[in-house]
Amino acid sequence: MKTPLNLMLLSFLLAFASCNLTSNSFENPDKDKLLLQVISYVLEEGHVDPKDFDDDFSESIFERYIAQIDPYKRYLYDADMAAFEVYRFELDDELRAYELNFFNTSVEILSKRLKEAQLFYKEILSKPFDYSLNEAYSSDIENIDFTNSKKELEDRWRQQLKLSSMLNYHDLVEENENAEKKKSERELEIEAREETMKSMDEFFDFMDDRERRDWFDTYVNAIVEEFDPHTYYLSPATKDRFDTDMSGNFEGIGARLQKRMDHISVNEIISGGPAWRQNKLEVGDIILKVRQSNEKEAISIVGMRTDEAVKLIKGPKGTDVILTLKKVDGTIEDLKITRDIVELEEVYVKSSVVEKNGSRYGLIDLPKFYVDFDNYKERNAATDVKREIERLKAEGVEGIIIDLRGNGGGSLPTVVEMTGLFIEKGPVVQVRSTGQKPEQKKDNDPSVTWDGPLVVMVNELSASASEIFAAAIQDYKRGIIIGSPQTYGKGTVQNVFDLNRMVRNNTLGDIGALAFTTQKFYRINGGSTQLKGVNSDIVIPDRYSFIDVGERDLENPLPWDEITPADYTLWSGELDYTYVITNSKNRIENNPLFQLIKENAEWIKDNRDDVSTSLNYQEFKKEQESNEMEIKRFDQLSDYENQLQFASLPYELEVIKQDSILKEKRERWHQNLKKDLYVEEALNVLTDLRVSQNINKKSLTAIKN
Repeated sequence: MKTPLNLMLLSFLLAFASCNLTSNSFENPDKDKLLLQVISYVLEEGHVDPKDFDDDFSESIFERYIAQIDPYKRYLYDADMAAFEVYRFELDDELRAYELNFFNTSVEILSKRLKEAQLFYKEILSKPFDYSLNEAYSSDIENIDFTNSKKELEDRWRQQLKLSSMLNYHDLVEENENAEKKKSERELEIEAREETMKSMDEFFDFMDDRERRDWFDTYVNAIVEEFDPHTYYLSPATKDRFDTDMSGNFEGIGARLQKRMDHISVNEIISGGPAWRQNKLEVGDIILKVRQSNEKEAISIVGMRTDEAVKLIKGPKGTDVILTLKKVDGTIEDLKITRDIVELEEVYVKSSVVEKNGSRYGLIDLPKFYVDFDNYKERNAATDVKREIERLKAEGVEGIIIDLRGNGGGSLPTVVEMTGLFIEKGPVVQVRSTGQKPEQKKDNDPSVTWDGPLVVMVNELSASASEIFAAAIQDYKRGIIIGSPQTYGKGTVQNVFDLNRMVRNNTLGDIGALAFTTQKFYRINGGSTQLKGVNSDIVIPDRYSFIDVGERDLENPLPWDEITPADYTLWSGELDYTYVITNSKNRIENNPLFQLIKENAEWIKDNRDDVSTSLNYQEFKKEQESNEMEIKRFDQLSDYENQLQFASLPYELEVIKQDSILKEKRERWHQNLKKDLYVEEALNVLTDLRVSQNINKKSLTAIKN
């Protein structure tokens, strides 16, 4: 959850009026030092969990910054690190004094090493690689040291460039097998090196364009990220892009990226965007190369800054971009995505009726807790879900599934209001703001829109507002949560503040903005949703079960904690959850497809954890063939199809008659539901809930009589 710049200003000034915020003088004539002064003040006064500027703080910044400027230890020497070492425990003192001695020293040395590296790669790639040698490349960067000599560093570069060229060579060999005019192995080897050379040239062109200001942005973010992974500095250029994104007027593929070490991976698929609609790009996919549809050569983005990679991936609506991906399962493939704008209609709620064993059930899919700030009463997730519930009730459904898989959150008032559709009035979530006591957000409406059996589907990508809803339903014992072992675990709110508002009579130009964490969520039972997320009542294995995708897998997340529970009354429905949960667990354990999913997840983890890659081509080829054979073992998962029939509601069927595009979208959605093993088990759980409810009703009637 984030708040736009203009909405943030008033609340920020009011919240910290007692700190005499606007009376502070920020007038340092050095723009960089001024920025440090302003950011330090804002974080100390405004962050929900402020840090002590001490030696531990200094050491963390030091290590994070070094990891960001040389993540694969391919530029700096051990001697350089010895020169930096004197600053390891001094950065807190520099920060308080607004000094930049360490930063200036690091940029001077790094610039020199980057120029040396350009000579390395050109020399290495000018000679053929011997793919018959038995050697291996290790990506276990955490367990290798900085090099002591030029010879050692050159060899590290040689292995990296050989791996990149061998991957190109492998692709060219496969293309050559199907080509009419065959090329020799020597020609393929040369072409593979040429592709690597072009990628490296492009990469160092980007690096050459980097100015001191770009490196300073990296340093500032190394400082602010010590507070938590969702606190970050937006330079003036980045802030402009953020403002554009907030307005929704951007064109691209609809995915958010994050950088870990030297790799850029997909962190979120934006609901309603082209990648989301295409449904082939996955969270966890690593992007290796980017190619424009009108160009022959792809550009490697390994080691590239995230914002530079984004520039390559974004583009005008209607144009294509080809991404070379290392998929979640370890395979390498090219994916073409047609750029477009995010379609807001795609994030809106949609529902379907499904029949099972003579009973009718409702499925409500909610990709995001959206809200129209200009017309809240008419367009928000809670209002729309309520409308769909009423329509489903008119169809005689006996249970409802709320599908929050992949729902990354949204509006806090909306999730509170939506929870109120399923409970009598009471607290929904507790929110602790900076320097304040926890506040309860309540549903004050005693009416209940749906009082029947309820199942909530979640996964590792259900975050923020999704976790608030799932936690409240679970704490009230209002329904059953089914899905991954836990949800994402993001129990915080970030606000974005324009730092220029802090500087009077600023003549130094735009100093950017700061996104920082100002609130933390707590369940009504007192526990935070931060880090631990929401544990499912019924756990179903999925391919993300062993992959690092949650808040707990980010660097430096805020800790889990708890506060005093709120006063609330459990749901009084006549349901035996123990019976239902036990039945579901037995079905899952005895379902060979779920066991195959678990095996697939374990195999993916083992594959991703393998840090060694053979640089002997024949051995590498055998490994690839072995992986492909193993992947085929899991083909039946994609071939699965249940026997359920999903149908749009009557009002939508009328619209579909006049809207062929909507018709196609719903047909595709229903077809995906027919292949969804998780939805089928959720329906089994609903059936058990309905049976349990009927048994309890009969028992109560017998007791009364």
